[in-house]
Amino acid sequence: MKSLLLLIALTFSACAKSQEASPQLVGGNCEGCEAVLEYGDRELIAVDTLPEFESAAEKLKLSGTIYEPDGKTPAEGVILYIHHTNAEGVYPTKGDEEGWGKRHGYLRGWAKTGKDGKFTFYTQVPKSYPSRTEPAHIHPYILEPDGKYYWLETIYFKGDELLSDDHVSSSPRGGTPGVVELKKQDDIYVINRDFILGKNIPEY
Repeated sequence: MKSLLLLIALTFSACAKSQEASPQLVGGNCEGCEAVLEYGDRELIAVDTLPEFESAAEKLKLSGTIYEPDGKTPAEGVILYIHHTNAEGVYPTKGDEEGWGKRHGYLRGWAKTGKDGKFTFYTQVPKSYPSRTEPAHIHPYILEPDGKYYWLETIYFKGDELLSDDHVSSSPRGGTPGVVELKKQDDIYVINRDFILGKNIPEY
């Protein structure tokens, strides 16, 4: 009986692995999109806390909901990856990073939506590059359950003096405006950004 149960378990596991979708980049060229695949063997959940959150002078909570292409149904099993600069405007590294971590730094994280499509990241408010050539921002990327992955409209903050019309898209990737309002609630800043799978993604 035990042998039969073991055989059934192994067969189920093999079938499940065979059904795993192969990653497929969509939406045009993307430098660094592969980073969304670099979560390794960690068990992803809907909430992720990035390094240095507890010690950050300006703590940040980024949350939202990811929807199916109809814009109404919550999307389950979607992985959202983000990375951004620190309070000095750089992508910090420790020297042992691998893959895109060498470029993106260690202020990066992954969240996987549940049935409600929601996600949350606890991190810190990023700052603009020391060169002051770009407003402060957060880079988001998506990996769908069927293997499609692509970059989303960069998240900027209303009121940033470096923000211009060039940073505002009339057809934002992900379906919602990339410029969000940074609000202070008690001792933490809060921003919200929803996404719609495939919205304004070329050749989706």
